[in-house]
Amino acid sequence: MGSGSSRNLDSSSHGSGEEKDIDHGGGQLYVSLKMENYKLKGDLVPHVYGSVPLVGSWDTSKALSMERESTSSWDLSFVVPPNHETLDFKFLLKPKYHNVPCIEEEGTNRQFMGGTLQGDARLAVFKFNPDEVLEYRVFIKANRVSPFDLAASWRAYQENFEPSTVRGIPDVSINSLPEGNENGSSTSLDLDLEQYLVPAPSPSVVYAANLTETPRSLKRGGVFSKAEASTKDAGVSVDRPETIKEIEVVLPDPPKLFHPPGMVESKSAGTFSTIQRQDSHRGIYVDRGVGSPRLVKSASANALTAGTKTDSGAKNSIPAAAGAVAAAAVADQMLGPKEDMHLAIVLVGLPARGKTFTAAKLTRYLRWLGHDTKHFNVGKYRRLKHGTNQTADFFRGDNPEGMEARNEVAALAMDDMCAWMQEGGQVGIFDATNSTSERRNMLMKMAEGKCKIIFLETICNDRQIIERNIRLKIQQSPDYAEEPDYEAGYQDFKRRLDNYEKIYEPVNEGSYIKMIDMVSGHGGQIQVNNISGYLPGRIVFFLVNTHLTPRPILLTRHGESRNNMRARIGGDTVLSGNGELYAKKLTNFIEKRLKNERAASIWTSTLQRTILSANQIVGFPKIQWRALDEINAGVCDGMTYEEIKKNMPDEYASRKKDKLRYRYPRGESYLDVIQRLEPVIIELERQRAPVVVVAHQAVLRALYAYFSDRPLTEIPHIEMPLHTIIEIQMGVTGVQEKRYKLMD
Repeated sequence: MGSGSSRNLDSSSHGSGEEKDIDHGGGQLYVSLKMENYKLKGDLVPHVYGSVPLVGSWDTSKALSMERESTSSWDLSFVVPPNHETLDFKFLLKPKYHNVPCIEEEGTNRQFMGGTLQGDARLAVFKFNPDEVLEYRVFIKANRVSPFDLAASWRAYQENFEPSTVRGIPDVSINSLPEGNENGSSTSLDLDLEQYLVPAPSPSVVYAANLTETPRSLKRGGVFSKAEASTKDAGVSVDRPETIKEIEVVLPDPPKLFHPPGMVESKSAGTFSTIQRQDSHRGIYVDRGVGSPRLVKSASANALTAGTKTDSGAKNSIPAAAGAVAAAAVADQMLGPKEDMHLAIVLVGLPARGKTFTAAKLTRYLRWLGHDTKHFNVGKYRRLKHGTNQTADFFRGDNPEGMEARNEVAALAMDDMCAWMQEGGQVGIFDATNSTSERRNMLMKMAEGKCKIIFLETICNDRQIIERNIRLKIQQSPDYAEEPDYEAGYQDFKRRLDNYEKIYEPVNEGSYIKMIDMVSGHGGQIQVNNISGYLPGRIVFFLVNTHLTPRPILLTRHGESRNNMRARIGGDTVLSGNGELYAKKLTNFIEKRLKNERAASIWTSTLQRTILSANQIVGFPKIQWRALDEINAGVCDGMTYEEIKKNMPDEYASRKKDKLRYRYPRGESYLDVIQRLEPVIIELERQRAPVVVVAHQAVLRALYAYFSDRPLTEIPHIEMPLHTIIEIQMGVTGVQEKRYKLMD
């Protein structure tokens, strides 16, 4: 331990009482005491007590607690009244909310006079027992401040704008493992973590194909009729509410493009939207978020004027979260054939290769980004039309009746998808084996002039993964729900698989993406042919990073902060007493839950309330993400909602009307948060080990909505309670959820 320094850092005098560098004129003495290299030992926190009421009057129960400034630095600052500029004090260690045990530093009292520490500089020495003596460096700094500066500092403190006290922690760090137990018994958790479980709002795991689009032409009796009006299955509906209003930018007519009367098209967004034509210009919808003006550029006048009103029933042609790609959307609008406005991802692959799982994940991702996306599963059409009791013979390549029946339901599903796109849908996921060139050519012919097809072929050569998928299929697929004999179902599916393998033809036509042995997350190949454009590029990037490796993702808000106590939004405040207690309980929980997962990592925002909440967790790398910072409240940062309502009634009303799109002045909207969280989602998908995300309410709402496939409009209203851990289990069966409530 190096030699300590215990003198006024603003003056070279020491021990002589000289005060020539300190101006007494009208100011008060601002004292800062620091202790370095102290790491928590049990519940013991550094305190200061002394001879005046300010520091406890030599009553240890009234000692002032020092606050953590970094991982091992502690600080206490206070103002000394003019009539108490001479004081005696000492350092001591004791629990923050109890008076025992209490260990006082060895040696005589420290004396502070007129801004200078008297006597020799020395370390703070604490004797825990005859064999354990610890020494820590201490610093004492004094500054003379004017009453005006002091008042300003106090106002800033009251408004919780004090600077962060954890900036000394690197963006990526890992705490060393403790020598002993650092968690007191008052914060320990029972080894049986299940007792902290609380009900989760999401339903239990459902077979993915059952959550896909319900056939429009389905009669009540289960028979198809193309002439019948579209109906929805009340039990399983994946319709998304229309997203939000758009920003309109009207440009001159591009050459070589034809639009039906009253319609405008967007290649990037993939929809037609009805608007009123004005003169000879047409509109392109580009969402840049609330706060952007509605601009119209007239081809004839070449001037900016205030906006054209749209048909209130028109579908959105730019996804809700597409503000970041507005320029790309406009560029795509002006170029390319009409069918590029709608995108069909057509799955190809043998059974038990993860097609439906991949389709469900891709659907969830695109919906979360704001793209109007639906998943059409041909197997669901087949079961509703022909029943679930079809044997393996139904799938033989030399069974003309079976082939005709399967092609019929594939055509019905394709018709439904194209009809939905003409109504405004953007991306359709067509989920079937589509194992022959004949079938794929049929689909391409049906899609001509309606949508652009990209084939997505999943190839798996790992026999263990195939075997696992087969067994999951027997357990979950409605095809075998009425088969009481598991082994009989298993053998029937194996025969079905053999029938498909005999006629299977790999994709070599059109635009395609081939995923070869990608599902394990350990290498593999991805082949891309004739793929271009923003959205297809995003899809490829997502598929490169996704896999089926089971692992948990734990989401939790930071412990209660001082702003939470005062109902103030934003800020960068430290934890309250309850927040510090939760940080200890969270540490205990993580150590128990992930005790065998040493490859796990801890992700926090760059704000100190999340960093402090995770600070005591040891043995895991910690990574700070600026993308995980709380929604930026702009000029409203640090205010309560009552203050916003009183002082900014228009802003309050706008937010209440549309929380999803509302953007704080000079701040962010929920849609902005979703955009900046996309890299976090991609990295969470790529990770093969558990991840603990300690973040904020708005950010966790957006992340949770992705995993639970919640509509964008619900994100601002998702409940995200304090002091609760949401465990998302990622794996081959989809997404499962548990909730642990550690504190009330």
